[in-house]
Amino acid sequence: MNKNNKKSGNPVISQIINLLDSYKINRTVKENSSDRYYKKFKTIDHLITMMYMVLSGCTSLREITGIMLACEGKINHLGITNFPKRSTISDANRNRNSKVFSDIYFGLYNQYRKIISDSILKDTIIKQLLIVDSTTISLFCDILRGVGRNPLNGKKKGGIKMHTMINAAEDVPSLVRFTSAVTSDHTFLKDLSLKKGSIVVFDKGYVDYRQYLQWNLDGIFFVTRQKDNAVWLSMEEFDIPEESHTGVLKDEIIKIEKDGQSIILRRIAFWVEEQKKVYEFISNNFELRADKIAEIYKRRWQIELLFKRLKRNFPLKYFLGDTQNAIEIQIWVSLIVQLLMLVIQRTAERKWAFSNLVSVVRFHLMTYIDLWKFLKYPDSDWIYLTNKTEEQLALFNDS
Repeated sequence: MNKNNKKSGNPVISQIINLLDSYKINRTVKENSSDRYYKKFKTIDHLITMMYMVLSGCTSLREITGIMLACEGKINHLGITNFPKRSTISDANRNRNSKVFSDIYFGLYNQYRKIISDSILKDTIIKQLLIVDSTTISLFCDILRGVGRNPLNGKKKGGIKMHTMINAAEDVPSLVRFTSAVTSDHTFLKDLSLKKGSIVVFDKGYVDYRQYLQWNLDGIFFVTRQKDNAVWLSMEEFDIPEESHTGVLKDEIIKIEKDGQSIILRRIAFWVEEQKKVYEFISNNFELRADKIAEIYKRRWQIELLFKRLKRNFPLKYFLGDTQNAIEIQIWVSLIVQLLMLVIQRTAERKWAFSNLVSVVRFHLMTYIDLWKFLKYPDSDWIYLTNKTEEQLALFNDS
């Protein structure tokens, strides 16, 4: 008989939940008093229900409650003793403050950041690089305002903007703020708590000369692109070393006047052959080589990949609530699930593409297999069957 050594006493969803530190979560719940006025549907029940929704790809309250009800007999593996009703989940999404889920996320981030950190990355500067960007999630205009003019026909969509900062070596958010889509990006810069010597990179939508002045005083470095309509004065042009990348066209010191104050910055013109385009970067770092500044900005694309991975694998198109709090809860839980899936990807003994890993987990949420053994050698059962002797195979053909 073929004994599957990948069998487990708990379904896959339960094995993922075991990555949560119940002690730390209970402490976070107490700090936020998020279980006050709730007799049955505690914060941990709410978290697990929303995690199941994100992992399974459910798109409505009716769908998530129907699936969980169909899993009677297995629901105890989730640590939930009562089936949540649609109204119960809806009320919790509306009334339980999303901050507790934010704190749970950052507790997990601090717990697993060494595991998800890219140990292959050797460049010290890149390992310490901080990347800032935002992504907009479309919503009904009744919830949060959208950008642009009101259309002549129809209703303009609103949106929530997720401002994010990541460490280039970790590839998960280390800071998140939510605003309406109409809010300017540069307002997020004041929320950054940066140490002296930090290097932060962002696109030209974050241009804020007052913030640049403060960073110059604080010893914080930045790299960004120059706005097309920027007015500046060239002060001095540097010689380009022979060992520099051939794409470096110009490296100079410029002066920009803002509110009666002068800001001295470095401007670099860089030719990108693949795109047949010249990019203009500005920075307050005068020590790094010009091509290193260009490489730092190229790393900014990493945060775009993070947003793409989040939206592709955990689509934020359908929400289980129509309030800003409910939407923020769903986004925080999606970030929690993404972080846990990255932990599984990093600890698996076989390389898996993130999207493939999510697909496997989604398909086997209630399957009793040992997830780590399966991820290590998923083809073992097939190899066992295809290598059977003719006598063994004949047993399956006997009527």
